[in-house]
Amino acid sequence: MSTNPRYKNGNQRRKYRARFKAMGAPCGICHGRLGEIHYDEPSDYLHPLSFVIDEIKPVSRWREFGYDSPSAAAQDWSNLQAAHYCCNQAKSNKVSTDKQVIKIQKRIVSDGNW
Repeated sequence: MSTNPRYKNGNQRRKYRARFKAMGAPCGICHGRLGEIHYDEPSDYLHPLSFVIDEIKPVSRWREFGYDSPSAAAQDWSNLQAAHYCCNQAKSNKVSTDKQVIKIQKRIVSDGNW
């Protein structure tokens, strides 16, 4: 059994991934400045523009935001957004606001022709 709260309800997480993919949503962190999300690529460091689900309010800080558990933070639809893999890595467990934008350096992204 996985200890990762994102996968305690794996079926729900798969449905969320499919929903974001169907919506074709832009990256919620860089707002599309790095280009479109590559939804069909594997989500790993070799494909920095690939799709991941980002928690707007980090799961690791669930108590700060009034969630009952880490799983509740990870499964709350209003706390989720589509993101590039590299943007999500740069954001880490920070909370971005309109006044504070996470700095994403364009030079770190070099997605090849796969």
